[in-house]
Amino acid sequence: MIKRLLILLLASNFSLAYAQTIKTDVLVIGSSASGIAAAVQCARSKVKTVLVEVQSTLGGSVPAGESFIINTNKNIPSGIWGEFRMRIHEFYKGRLGYDSAYNAPLKFDRPAALLIFKKITDTVKNLTVYLNSPVTAIKKDGDRWDVKATQNGKTITFKVRVVVDATDNGGIAAKASSKLNADFNKESTGPNRYRTAIATGDNFPGQVNLPNTYPPSPAWYIPVSSVVLKDAENILLTEKILPGEKTIEYLPAQLELGQGVGTVAAYCAFFKTTTKNLKVHIIQGELLDFKGYLVPFTDISPRDRNWRAVQQVCATGLLKGIQQGNSRQFVFNPDASVTTAEIKPLLNEIYTRAFLWFGKEKPGETFTVANLLSLISDCTLTEPQTLRISMQKAWKTQYKFRLDFDLLRPVTRLEFAVLANKFLNPFGRMVDLEGRLVN
Repeated sequence: MIKRLLILLLASNFSLAYAQTIKTDVLVIGSSASGIAAAVQCARSKVKTVLVEVQSTLGGSVPAGESFIINTNKNIPSGIWGEFRMRIHEFYKGRLGYDSAYNAPLKFDRPAALLIFKKITDTVKNLTVYLNSPVTAIKKDGDRWDVKATQNGKTITFKVRVVVDATDNGGIAAKASSKLNADFNKESTGPNRYRTAIATGDNFPGQVNLPNTYPPSPAWYIPVSSVVLKDAENILLTEKILPGEKTIEYLPAQLELGQGVGTVAAYCAFFKTTTKNLKVHIIQGELLDFKGYLVPFTDISPRDRNWRAVQQVCATGLLKGIQQGNSRQFVFNPDASVTTAEIKPLLNEIYTRAFLWFGKEKPGETFTVANLLSLISDCTLTEPQTLRISMQKAWKTQYKFRLDFDLLRPVTRLEFAVLANKFLNPFGRMVDLEGRLVN
């Protein structure tokens, strides 16, 4: 009897030596550029994250080559892509042949990129990296996913709330789902899906120029719907949805996409919910906290004090950008005047009082400062004279507007965006995954 117990005990210890179970909030599979960005964003959003990679180094998807030059999205330093650009500039600072100007093409070599990826992941709390760890199986286990990987002959079982498949072929997600939505261009054609963007830029390599889309080509965006599996909750895609053969020019899009997916994964983990119950503007708000773009404006920098207000208001479509001449850059045009025609449809849709206000006030073709204050007074139930006096005092001191306070002149797009964001808060209205307003 004692002998049998000893044998069972030894067998149990042997099994424990070769098996390990780890609970975590998010598991990112694959250290592609998008996988690294997703893992970093999840960890920075304060959820426990594990990144597993089959190879012995991070960033295995960075193409081989002695040196690279990236021309795309150089005017959109969004989030982790902007951080990568900054670190590259610091790495090569002072070296001959490297231009560190803000919007210069980004020149670097593969070892520098891999070193920067490692430095970023090494300094992020809540992130654990497992290298040489191929994933062998995935299955649903209650409200979590059960994912098995091997490392040095030992099986590791991860019990996770959210899985991010950052592999090139989406093979992990394919094991859990029969419907991989991997058509980037198709997912970006809905009339209001731009309102759900989690990544965006001014140029996308290999992009199909689709007519009548907003933002217009070559500007691009990736909506939430393109990274969420239709029939498997809490599994998200990154690399699989990107079209074409990935060259180094895809790196900005990969990093932006990964960061966007990371915010979605962190949302599900933090709120203990699923991809069936996403609140788009909360997710986008987290992305904005980390300087991720929602709209690819090249003329409003994240260093601008009004950048977030512009991003939030324009993400709703209340104001829209335009393509600038031969440069084809997508711009906000902050000093241009606001027209009544562009803002009236969405304001009427969002606010019942706005519909009544337009019928009563009948503003002219160009919206004035007086019109805006009157609309704010009506929608917020603020006494008009009180609002006018307080706004006049704050115009240059608090809001730092360049032009003088003048009720009769046309209101600029920047002034409108800042004040609409503060007092009308269109970004506070929820939208579904199609970008439609939710009542």
